[in-house]
Amino acid sequence: MSTLPLMFKKEGLVEKHQMEGVDPSDRYFSRAVLVNRTKSGYAAKTMYEALTVQGDSHSTIAAAVKEVVEKLQQQGFTRLRTRANFKGTRYLAEKETWIDYADPA
Repeated sequence: MSTLPLMFKKEGLVEKHQMEGVDPSDRYFSRAVLVNRTKSGYAAKTMYEALTVQGDSHSTIAAAVKEVVEKLQQQGFTRLRTRANFKGTRYLAEKETWIDYADPA
């Protein structure tokens, strides 16, 4: 990974978020959500077993992560929550607040 400050980095990985929740088989899981800077904003991606979920480009990191969460919810994942763990190469020492996503009704 480049050591350029995030504000100067044109494209590529800018943040890693941790996602936790329950899969459609009712098993607890924890996975990384990778957030990349794109030409038009930010796009997030995660992998769970054979399933890869990738979102479109958004103007904010929060919107990019939320799209991945919503796509997983459509697949039957529940009780999802995320938090940023890395900004660039800087580890946040699990100090960020969890963002909980309400399950669809």
